[in-house]
Amino acid sequence: MTHDVVAIGCGPFGLGLAALASTVDGLDAVVLDRRAEFRWHSGMMFDDALLQVSFLADLVTLVDPTHPLSFLAYLRDRDRMYRFYVRERFHPTRREYEDYLRWAVERLPSVRFGHEVARVDWTGDRFVVSGEGFSLDARDLVLGVGTRPLVPTALAKAQVVHSSEFLHSDVSGDRVTVVGSGQSGAEIVLDLVRRNLAGGPAVSWLTRTPVFAPLDYTKLVLEMTTPSYVRHFHSLPQDRRDELRAEHWRHYRAISERTLEELHDLLYRREFERGLAPVELRPGVAVVASERVAGETVLTCAHRDTGRLFRHRTDVVVAATGYEQAATPFLDPLEPLIRRDHRGRHVVALDHSIALDPTVTGRIFVAGADLHSHGVAAPDLGIGAVRNATILNAVAGREVYPLPRDTAYTAFTAPGEPVD
Repeated sequence: MTHDVVAIGCGPFGLGLAALASTVDGLDAVVLDRRAEFRWHSGMMFDDALLQVSFLADLVTLVDPTHPLSFLAYLRDRDRMYRFYVRERFHPTRREYEDYLRWAVERLPSVRFGHEVARVDWTGDRFVVSGEGFSLDARDLVLGVGTRPLVPTALAKAQVVHSSEFLHSDVSGDRVTVVGSGQSGAEIVLDLVRRNLAGGPAVSWLTRTPVFAPLDYTKLVLEMTTPSYVRHFHSLPQDRRDELRAEHWRHYRAISERTLEELHDLLYRREFERGLAPVELRPGVAVVASERVAGETVLTCAHRDTGRLFRHRTDVVVAATGYEQAATPFLDPLEPLIRRDHRGRHVVALDHSIALDPTVTGRIFVAGADLHSHGVAAPDLGIGAVRNATILNAVAGREVYPLPRDTAYTAFTAPGEPVD
């Protein structure tokens, strides 16, 4: 049997593909994941952490609000609709959103956990996806393997825990240093300052950015996460896309205003306590090297404003240093057939398919590995349903899901008649 599409990786984007595909007559989709069960950011699942987007950015709603696997359908099934309504917040807690995703998994037999893909081959008319104990044929593929934790080489010799494993790790010692100032770093610092107020360790927060910057969530700026801006961004030359992407870091790598306010409130409370270990916040600091000396970690740091080098001593470092695209060694058999740009990245079309040798009649789509081609919206949950609908329309060869067209007040393209 040849499936219409096999997706590799079941994060929210892969799960969303399975959800939208589940109600399309005649479309056979399978989603594989190497993990034994669904997990989502479990190492950062603080009790009070909120999702940074509206509940409308679920698996399906922004394409099909009547879908049986919407967040509202989940609330109704859990008999929590009125409690959510009275709460009057569009942003669910992170725990609630994970519970919603697990609820969806239970209703999707097309999702198969415990299936680690070892290789993918092209046979001339189909892809063969294989691993220990299984082999599947597919006309098209979707890569949704996501990202993996990134620890910079400058921290290679430190006693280090990546932020993704913070709640699963024993972060002990008299001095804890957080490196990195995105949302994850801020939430970890918030947790550590709470511990500090209860007599816990000293806390240092170091970041390369010149300030602890808030996410730019003003409404017209948020229009950059809509399909309208995605289409504009994709139409630009790749060099210009790269320039713009470097400017957009505050849209997806900064800190929510709510988290910054909570942190400042805790710091203010510390003014009235005595005998607490110190807390220091140092922006504009880059870690350039690390070493272990007599049981402690010593970081060599550069103060970016002055260029001055200094040493910072700590017991453990929490690296809130982000993620990089996960490796895909299972694609090695296809590598001669994959076309890449001058920086080794996939060349991604507007429909999220990557450029392949013309002899390959099947298509490989990417879900989430398209920041360089589709811009700031790529990692945003709010674009997931539209991306998946775009992919399924291409796989089916027809419009199984109408796509939103008029999605922004902002006009991103050049107006009028060009000047010679």
